[in-house]
Amino acid sequence: MIIYLLIGSLLPLLLLGLMTYYSTYSILENKIRSGITSSLKQEATGLENTIDNMDFASKQFSLDGRILETLDTYFTDSDSYERAAAMSEIQNVINTVNYTNPYLGLTFYYAPQEPDRILFENLSVKPRFSETSLPPFTKYNGGIYYGPHPTMYGDGSNIVLSNLRRVNMSDREIYVYLETNFNLFRKLVSQEAYGIAVSHFLTNNEGEITYTDNWEPANPADKSRLAEAIQTGASRYKGYILFSFPSAQGWELTVAVKSAAFRGEIDRWLIRFGVLIAGALILSLLIAYAIWKMIYRPLRRVNQEIGYMRDNRSTAFRYTHIAEFDMLLRNFWEMRQHIGQLIETVTLNEKNKSRLEIEKLLIQINPHFLHNTLNSVQWLARMNGQKEIDRLVTLLAKVLHYNLGKQSIIVPLSEEIEALRNYVELQQIRYDYEFEVRIEVDPAAEDVPIPRFLLQPLVENAIYHGSSERNGAIAIGVTRISEGQALLRVTDNGEGMNEEAIAALLSPQDKPVKKGLGIGLHYVTQLVKKYFGSERLLHIRSEAGVGTTIEIQIPIRAKEELENA
Repeated sequence: MIIYLLIGSLLPLLLLGLMTYYSTYSILENKIRSGITSSLKQEATGLENTIDNMDFASKQFSLDGRILETLDTYFTDSDSYERAAAMSEIQNVINTVNYTNPYLGLTFYYAPQEPDRILFENLSVKPRFSETSLPPFTKYNGGIYYGPHPTMYGDGSNIVLSNLRRVNMSDREIYVYLETNFNLFRKLVSQEAYGIAVSHFLTNNEGEITYTDNWEPANPADKSRLAEAIQTGASRYKGYILFSFPSAQGWELTVAVKSAAFRGEIDRWLIRFGVLIAGALILSLLIAYAIWKMIYRPLRRVNQEIGYMRDNRSTAFRYTHIAEFDMLLRNFWEMRQHIGQLIETVTLNEKNKSRLEIEKLLIQINPHFLHNTLNSVQWLARMNGQKEIDRLVTLLAKVLHYNLGKQSIIVPLSEEIEALRNYVELQQIRYDYEFEVRIEVDPAAEDVPIPRFLLQPLVENAIYHGSSERNGAIAIGVTRISEGQALLRVTDNGEGMNEEAIAALLSPQDKPVKKGLGIGLHYVTQLVKKYFGSERLLHIRSEAGVGTTIEIQIPIRAKEELENA
């Protein structure tokens, strides 16, 4: 009872909990995923805008016709005054562009073939600057982007992105170099927007990781495997969940979140739900114990009353003053009265059963007496040399032994055929061999179990009702037509029947037919229906003046299955 009460109280809660868990899990996971995806997209969009802005600014410095004329004047004019004016103008342009574009930081022209390689810088540049030492990031709109890397500003250490674009001058190799503002990259790639600890990975257009924060692979091979996982779009890597944003500019920004941190909010909900389940379990136990105490005492009283009534069926029961239990006791008392009446009926039936057993014994004695008498006649015939009488009595004894014997009602088809041969020979002796019988049995069908005395009534009808004025011919065929089907056929060359007569024979009979062809056919139909489930397995074909064919197509079943039918 306590178990049932616990199941009844906890099962709905558990089902509700499971539904809530899957719903909440889906909501929380989608919420966390959408939040991370949104923040990642916001950061990636900021980086894309930064690169677009750098692209626009670098084109101003490398493609603007006025700046190109001023650069040409600076490199070709021998007048120091003109060179100084050109230098001042270029410096003013750089300062103006930097002032109007606060996302820009260090800016200068780079001429690797000139004695002064660094020109017009707005801030001091670290010595021995070379673009070959910068990590490549992507190529976009004719510019080469590097980073993220430490700034080339001599007094700075911030992480920046840089752009190197060749100036459109055919006679000289000059580049403009731009960096992002000192703190811009850290603002673009930060932790605050996610609400949980994350690690950023920037992958360049070659599929190499050029930047990471908060997490560094233990070795270059591990870093290479991580880059391969990002490039193939993997969603997990070594306990981390990966979120990636591939940019049309050729780079990819990836955020890695520890699985434990990702599931933190879900796990906290599970703990709260577990506490709720534990509380419900304790409450259910207390309620179950209280109900058990309430029911146990009257239940024990009911058990005592049942014991009293068991020992003395005439004892009246005492009420417990609980409607349900009193109704149970009343029903039990009525059942006890009914059982008493049944016991008396069974006693009377047992007396009648003894009388029926004696009558059954007498019925069994009669065939036994008949067999003994036939054996006596058989021996007298042999002693007097009466071979035909000996043969006739022998066949009759075999037929009677098969038809009236005590063997199982289900026999192999070979035994039915053997008994049928004896019966046919007996009838041929009786009718002085006026008809011919041909029996053909498929060897594969000899072991098929059938009800005993199935074919003999059909052959008997063929002999009595199927003979004609010409020599009678009866064909008996047994064929195994498939693994699960056997066909039994009896054919005669008698006068035949019309369709109305066939329909009358096959129509259901409320009472057994008492004469004519229908007696044996009714018996066979009942056998087929009982052991094979349908009388429709029996078919009759007949033609006036030609003869009649009766077929039984039976399913092959095990002997035990037929005996239990």
